Amino acid sequence: MSLGLLAFTVSHAQENQKNTTDSTKVTLLNEVLVTGNQINDPAQVIVKQDYTEKVVQPKNSGELFQGINGFSLIKRGNYAVDPSFRASQYEQLNVQIDGGTKAFHACPNRMDPVTTLVNPEEVTKIEIIKGPFSVRYGNTFAGLINLVTKTPAYNEKKISGSLSSGYESNGKSIVNMLELGTKIKKFDFTGNVSYRDYGNYEDGNQNEIPSSFRSTNYGLKAGYDITENQRLQASFKQNFGRDVLHAGLPMDTDEDNSTLAALDYKWNSTHKTFKSLTSKLYYSYVDHTMSNTRRPSFMMMEAVSNVEALTYGGKIETKWQFSPKVVLFTGVDMVNLSRDGGRDRLVKVMNGNPLPMPMSFYDKVWQDSYTNDTGVFAEAKIKTSDKSVVTIGSRMDFIAAEAKDLDPTFAALYPNLDKQTEANYSGTVSYKYTFNPNYNIEFSFGRGTRAATIEERYIAFFNIGRDTYEYVGNPYLKPEVNNQFEIGFNGKHNFNGFVSQLRFGSSVFYSIYENYILGVIDESLTRKYNPTTPPIHPKVFRNIDNALKTGFEIYANADFANHFNFSTEISYTYTENKDFNESLPLTPPLITRLKLSYEIKKFWASAQYTLTAKQNKISYSYDEIATSGYEVMDIKLGYKPFESLSLGTGVLNLFDQYYNNHLTFAFNNVAGYGRVPITEPGRNFTFFVNYKF
Repeated sequence: MSLGLLAFTVSHAQENQKNTTDSTKVTLLNEVLVTGNQINDPAQVIVKQDYTEKVVQPKNSGELFQGINGFSLIKRGNYAVDPSFRASQYEQLNVQIDGGTKAFHACPNRMDPVTTLVNPEEVTKIEIIKGPFSVRYGNTFAGLINLVTKTPAYNEKKISGSLSSGYESNGKSIVNMLELGTKIKKFDFTGNVSYRDYGNYEDGNQNEIPSSFRSTNYGLKAGYDITENQRLQASFKQNFGRDVLHAGLPMDTDEDNSTLAALDYKWNSTHKTFKSLTSKLYYSYVDHTMSNTRRPSFMMMEAVSNVEALTYGGKIETKWQFSPKVVLFTGVDMVNLSRDGGRDRLVKVMNGNPLPMPMSFYDKVWQDSYTNDTGVFAEAKIKTSDKSVVTIGSRMDFIAAEAKDLDPTFAALYPNLDKQTEANYSGTVSYKYTFNPNYNIEFSFGRGTRAATIEERYIAFFNIGRDTYEYVGNPYLKPEVNNQFEIGFNGKHNFNGFVSQLRFGSSVFYSIYENYILGVIDESLTRKYNPTTPPIHPKVFRNIDNALKTGFEIYANADFANHFNFSTEISYTYTENKDFNESLPLTPPLITRLKLSYEIKKFWASAQYTLTAKQNKISYSYDEIATSGYEVMDIKLGYKPFESLSLGTGVLNLFDQYYNNHLTFAFNNVAGYGRVPITEPGRNFTFFVNYKF
């Protein structure tokens, strides 16, 4: 595994190796970053897993990260799940679909992150660049996540497909999905439709947690092989969320409607030097409605927010090979994000007294704002010897940002506010040395520069955090910079005895931050809405001067006694906000996973024991509280009575542990609960069936 790039295969791992053995040559798009060719991408797939046989159905794609070393989940309920990697999250991570398609949420509270746009059943692989160690895939500050979905290029039958169905006892939840595919000469198609209906779950103490939701999703993907060296592919998907309860947020989702479309083209050249050209265009639109109809605050004030987000962009990349030892990638990409919408309030009680006539207000949440990022990049991979590869990359991003419909209170803070522009540099250099085919070490340095988001620039007196503060944007924020150093070592050894193979590795990283962006209490301001309700001072986004992050991941994996495997993973991240003498927000604790699995032809079983340490290194300014350690056991079983049918069952949280994840939000505006962390599901029996045809 390379230091900078790891891949996590969720299903159909064999598809990556299948492209030139067919009678018709398949031209693959750059939706898969790992090529298996050392001079192109020095990386390996480190986990292979058939989703339909080995994974109990996740609620959304965010939960696919739960078992990847170094990752944690940020949850506000069951629906809106964000991955966090090494205490970096949200726009600090460059999350994309199929090698470049991007989409952004409309809700300021992230009720609709990008993970809700992609069905977990569609994802064949998750690829991760573990820091700012590549400049080819957009502005990457702390890591890149590429969700690779199924491509119709591998279809062999005129008609093929699968039918899946799952059930969870805790919440009486169901999920159903139908997938169809076909290939006719140069054309190939695949499509899917799914339906999810999740109820409120109970924690380990049998407390019911408001977390139900319904969602319907469908997707289409079509490809056309223009020639054996050229391919055109189009994709289109929509997701419809309904009646989504968010226990950790002040409102719930009434409707969430999203559309995602992309057009990809690739040409593999036969020229001696010029090797390929790839291009991508994409479009995303999210229409989101949320309200407090089901909340206690509804008795005093009715609130409905209608917000929208429009994302569009594209990329062109060329590949050049000047010698067998030198490959150069050059290109340009662009992403434009615009948001608008606000909140309608009908105030029925003011200062504790009912109003004879309710008063109506409209709050400008997004202020009709946008950001535009146009980047140019070049990245060279140089094979300095038969055992070593050097990667060098440089990137410039040109940013423009503006809010075109200012809230009067916000405008008073920033008089004469105009369009903001900036130019940001990112770069990387790494050296990988292979001792023999089974051992390698890599040293990397990357500088990732992230421009402030729309929230950080233009949010107008709105609660968008885990705390109860109103947040105010700052258009004059400096870009955030991550200077990251990393050393990684990986190895594999084969034996002839009881243990047949041992795989192991580690990564150690250290980041020095410049201009880290954080919400800071501004005592010169008073909150705009309910000004007498604590906390009375809002938070304004500021740059802090001194912050750092360091940590490690370790793994070991052993095959033994023919059919058994034992693995262990450990991850730890330490952060420091030196300006405030505390940790940075959302820093996960030490996590250790132990997994024992057994597999023969038609049967498999696994038991995973996860130990999570207490976390008392917290961000007091973010209203975090220390959390206790906990231990969770999951058991999963599977049986394949014949080739096309897979059956799975499991018991999650076997011992009905009562616990909460340190990164999960606290209850917010929920009857019967104060501002205490949301607890996780208790014991949960799951069942899953998949039939392929």
